[in-house]
Amino acid sequence: MAIEEEYEDVLQNLEFGIIQVYRQNRTLLDAHVSDALEALIHLYRSEQSNRAPRQFRLDQRAQEVFDSVKAMCDLRLGRTGVIDQAGRPISDEGALTIDELLACLRRIEKSIRRWTKQNGRQGYLNFVDPFIA
Repeated sequence: MAIEEEYEDVLQNLEFGIIQVYRQNRTLLDAHVSDALEALIHLYRSEQSNRAPRQFRLDQRAQEVFDSVKAMCDLRLGRTGVIDQAGRPISDEGALTIDELLACLRRIEKSIRRWTKQNGRQGYLNFVDPFIA
């Protein structure tokens, strides 16, 4: 099964995080999104191999995308910190593995390259925007 089918809900969550920033700041470019995803991929790869991540110097717009998408990533990894009324952590059943999350982030990176090449500096953003509620 293709990643787009198997993880459609995850991809939509991550792209919602991207488009949310784009709708607040129409100067956002595909390059900012790509920089943010590169930093996230590095962060989660470093975590996976128990290494300290390097510090990325992101443009303010890229940092906003990073923060928004990281929140979605952590949610999908089951890192919500949400507790029930009795004070117990809510189950992270169905949470993604880091490998699954990385595959989704890389798929979005591939989409960014395609749509930027085809339609310019905001090609990806303008393509995805109408599909996100």
